[in-house]
Amino acid sequence: MNNIEEKCLARGVRLTEQRKIIAKIMSEAADHPDVDELHKRANKIDKKISIATVYRTVKLLEESGIVEKHDFKGGKARYEESPEEHHDHLIDINSGEIIEFVDKEIEELQIKVAQKLGYKLVDHKLELYGSKIKK
Repeated sequence: MNNIEEKCLARGVRLTEQRKIIAKIMSEAADHPDVDELHKRANKIDKKISIATVYRTVKLLEESGIVEKHDFKGGKARYEESPEEHHDHLIDINSGEIIEFVDKEIEELQIKVAQKLGYKLVDHKLELYGSKIKK
C-alpha cells in the first residue's frame, strides 16, 4: 500500500481500482505531474482510465487534503502528495524541473520580515523561478 492510499483509508476516502492506480502513481512521482502526465502514466497500467477519472480523483484527493495543487508558471496545475514537512520550490524555467528545498536562513528571514511588519507568520509558500547557470 502506498502513502496516498494509506491517507485515503485513514480519512475514509473510497478508492476504486482505478483510483488506487492513480494514487500509486502520485505517491511514486518525484516530478509534480500535471493531470495529462498522470493520465499518460495511468494508461500504461490500465487503458480504461479516462482523463475525466484522473481529474475527478485528483480533485477528490485535493479536497481531502491528501495532495496539494501547485499553480507554477506554465499554465498547468501540478500536484504532489501533501508533504509531512514544509518545503519550498525552485522551478527551472527552461526544463520545467521542480526542485524541493528547505533553507533555514530563508525560513528565519520570513519570520523576521513578518514580525518587522507587525505580524506573526502562520503560513507561507515560496516559489523561485530560475534558469540553470552554464558552467
